[in-house]
Order: sequence, then structure tokens, then C-alpha cells
Amino acid sequence: MTKNFDRAIKAGLLGLVLAFGACKSDKKDATAQGGNKPSGPLPVEGYVVNGKSLASMIEVPGSLMPFEETEIRSEISGRIITLNISEGNFVRKGAVLVKLFDGDLQAQLKKLEVQLQISEKTAERQRELLKIGGISQQEYDLSELAVNNLKADIEIVKVNISKTEIRAPFDGRLGLKNISLGAYISPSNLLTTISQVSQLKLQFTVPEKYGSLVQNGQSVQFQLDGTTANFQATVMATETAIEETTRSLAVRARVIANNRFLVPGAFAKVHMILGRQSDAIMIPSESVIPQGRKKQAIVYRDGKASFVDITTGVRDSVNVQVLEGLKLGDTVITTGLLFVRPGADLKLTKVN
Repeated sequence: MTKNFDRAIKAGLLGLVLAFGACKSDKKDATAQGGNKPSGPLPVEGYVVNGKSLASMIEVPGSLMPFEETEIRSEISGRIITLNISEGNFVRKGAVLVKLFDGDLQAQLKKLEVQLQISEKTAERQRELLKIGGISQQEYDLSELAVNNLKADIEIVKVNISKTEIRAPFDGRLGLKNISLGAYISPSNLLTTISQVSQLKLQFTVPEKYGSLVQNGQSVQFQLDGTTANFQATVMATETAIEETTRSLAVRARVIANNRFLVPGAFAKVHMILGRQSDAIMIPSESVIPQGRKKQAIVYRDGKASFVDITTGVRDSVNVQVLEGLKLGDTVITTGLLFVRPGADLKLTKVN
């Protein structure tokens, strides 16, 4: 019994030692955990919002176009008897490019002119007879009607004859010809093209949100591949509606200068200043917190963190414009955004 009693005492003492050690270890862990908890306000850096001069500039692709361009086609069918299309050459407005055979129309015109002469003499004699009562008013009116009908027929023939002459609609440069002398053509045949290249248009599109800022007469700069020169253009018109598929607005500008690099179809990099604002609110990009479709910023107010919803505008490499949500003089937090909670105590260590 003595041995068993000694064993029990030893076991009890060992249990007490182990329990004491575990309790001491728990106290150390609790002390260690308590030491990791931050004490006092969270140190952060801030940025004081002030007004800045802002020029809203965008860069979009564009393309040069002839100021005027059209296809040359015939209004009537006929055989070509004269062809004056010099490919790539400049022509003046009204120059005859193609002449169709009009011998039948010329013969018809001569016949009508002879009939008109006879009808006019008949009407003149009947006018004299009417004065002395030799004929009735109705007979004289019929002779005048015949004269007027012949004059109308002559005008129709002359119009048809004019259609046999295909003229340049404006000053421009001719494209490649698609017909030859002696060919029989119809209105479906493309004869050539003509482009007004003494003036050019610049066409480009701007995103939907900038559409309302584009105004007629606004200045535009653009560059072309192969040259470092800056060219100027002036906005002349915009499309009446936003394109649904691209959500953009088409813009056309008149190119001011004439240069050998400015050729139709050339790709252009368009730089456009959409407006200037002297007191724009700009904050660092890192101070903006995305929240789904919304954006927020943390404002330092009386030592506390205040989360506010903001609406942003244009941005550059480091800053973003705030349209709504902030005012001049506010201090936004730029560091430690992940650890700040609404209403948390803050300490500004640096203010920019």
C-alpha cells in the first residue's frame, strides 16, 4: 500500500506541474496577441483638395477624306464617241469627260425646229385673221397651243442631248477609267471617279461622354505616320446621333493646310482639347476606391474617417478629376485605405 500511495502522490504532483506550465503558456500567448493590437489612431497620409487648371484632351484615330468625292456615271445609255478622261489628272468644273452619240437626237431637234417655224407662221397669220374676224378665238388658241407644244418638245430633246455630255461636277482629280472609246454604256457602268483634293476632311469619332463638348469651329490637331509635323483642322459638323454599336459620335473637320503628306485615306492621330477648367478638383488615383459601379474616397474630418461617394471625370497618369462628392479644402486619405473603416480614428503623418 505504501508503494501505491507514493505512486499516486507522484502522479498528482506531475499533473500540477503540467497544469501550471500550460496556464503560464496561455498567459504568454495572450500577452503576445495583445501586443500585436494597434493602439491609438491609425497613421495615414492625406492630400488637400485644391483647384487646378485642367485641359480635357483626348487622342483618337481618324482618317483623311477628299472634301468632295463622287462616281462618274451616265444618265442615259449610248455609245462613246469622245473620251477625255485622263487618269490622275486635274480637271475643271464643267469640263466634258465623255461624249455619247447623239446623231438621232440632233436630227429630231432639227425636225422639231422646222415644225416650229411653220407653226409660228401659221399662228401669226391666224392672229391677223382674228383681228378682222376671219376666224374664231378658238381656232387661234389651237394654233398657239401647237406652237407651245413644239417648243416644249424641243426643250425635251435639248435636255436629252445635254445628257450625252458627261461633265465634271466640280474641280478635282480624276481616278482610273473603267471604259474605252467606242464602248456602249448604260447608267449602271462606272466610268471613273473624281475627288476634290485641294481641300480635305478629317473624320474621327469621340466617346459618347465627350460628345456634348464638341463644338463647330473648334480647333483640332493631328499627326500622320511618316512625319512629325502637326497639322490643323477645324470642326465643321458632327453626326446628329450617337452610334449605338460603338457608343461614339462621328465628327468631321476641315483640314486647313495643304501639304504633300496630306492624301485621302491617310491614317491620322487626332488630338483634341475638349475644354479648359480653372478650378477642377483633381485627386491622386490611389485615393479612389472602386465599389462595383460606384467609386468612393475617404475624407479626413475631425480626426475620423468619412467614406463619400464620388463621380469621376477625365484622368491623367497620376490624377483623376472628381465631378461630384468632394469640395475644395477637403483632405482625402491616400495611404492605408485597406485598413481604414468608417468612423475610424486617424492620424495624419503627412499632408500633400
